[in-house]
Amino acid sequence: MPDEPLVLGIETSCDETGVGLVRGHTLLADTVASSVEEHARFGGVVPEVASRAHLEAMTPTVESALRKAGLRFSDIDAVAVTAGPGLAGALLVGVAAAKAYALGLGVPLYGVNHLAAHVAVDQLEHGPLPKPSIAMLVSGGHSSLLLVPDVAKDVISLGSTVDDAAGEAFDKVARVLGLPFPGGPHIDRAAVEGSGTAIGFPRGKYDDGTLDFSFSGLKTAVARWVEAKQRAGEPVPLADVAASFQEAVVDVLTRKALQACRAYDVQDLLIGGGVAANSRLRSLAKERCEAAGVRLRVPRPGLCTDNGAMIAALGAELVASGATASRLDIPADSSMPVTSVHV
Repeated sequence: MPDEPLVLGIETSCDETGVGLVRGHTLLADTVASSVEEHARFGGVVPEVASRAHLEAMTPTVESALRKAGLRFSDIDAVAVTAGPGLAGALLVGVAAAKAYALGLGVPLYGVNHLAAHVAVDQLEHGPLPKPSIAMLVSGGHSSLLLVPDVAKDVISLGSTVDDAAGEAFDKVARVLGLPFPGGPHIDRAAVEGSGTAIGFPRGKYDDGTLDFSFSGLKTAVARWVEAKQRAGEPVPLADVAASFQEAVVDVLTRKALQACRAYDVQDLLIGGGVAANSRLRSLAKERCEAAGVRLRVPRPGLCTDNGAMIAALGAELVASGATASRLDIPADSSMPVTSVHV
């Protein structure tokens, strides 16, 4: 039986230049060049800075991935790249590079959806995704619930963010607490020493009958609570605030995810995206899924954050499914809907 095609994946939707090499469901290399430190002093990602960082990192990161896998450019059978959604300038760098590699190597190009790729990447760790599955994607820009009959062909949006995404709320609350950017890992660590029940922060859209998410009100409630303490000259219990805020977020996320599983009679839940690396989200999801009889899949933390492996994984799925390759004039689409798996 001949080897499955080798797919090069390129991810540049935000502040990380990710390059992955995947053959079937086997990850051969996953290399990331992050520009997060360049953005930290601004308290968030600066699009122009991210675009320049991608330009500088692209060629070295691709070459590094090939070296790690012990492969050459001539071994590549297809190129996959994030076509959207994401920061327009950052996307353009990746799309332009992918077009150049595909044209130069004479291999097909697949412009793929960043969000669908967060679903596909789990297959590199846990094997083929059950059909159908419910996927919850939680990151700095997205909090989404999806019904996934087939990740290479059909992804259906069930609910999304109406204001601040979960990761965005983590970053903003971290800023209020004087913690560094990006906020998620720092709040997770601070929360270990605190109590998730110390402060009763609100649960936005907690039980409103929809599968949408809202974290703007929670973020504002935390800021006002902290400001009230500071005005009164009282110390702010950082660990308790972090833990209580985090508990409010993961409580809503896990309840909505299981609500979706019940509504669509699906027994398999996948959680992906950068916030899926959060330790409390992983533990509470495991606890509640076991109680509900739902099988839970969460990739290891390194595959939850943005990376080239996830793009290569979705590219490999598209190749295996016989999907038509993308044209070499595909655009970068910063608002690409999740229902468009590839272009």
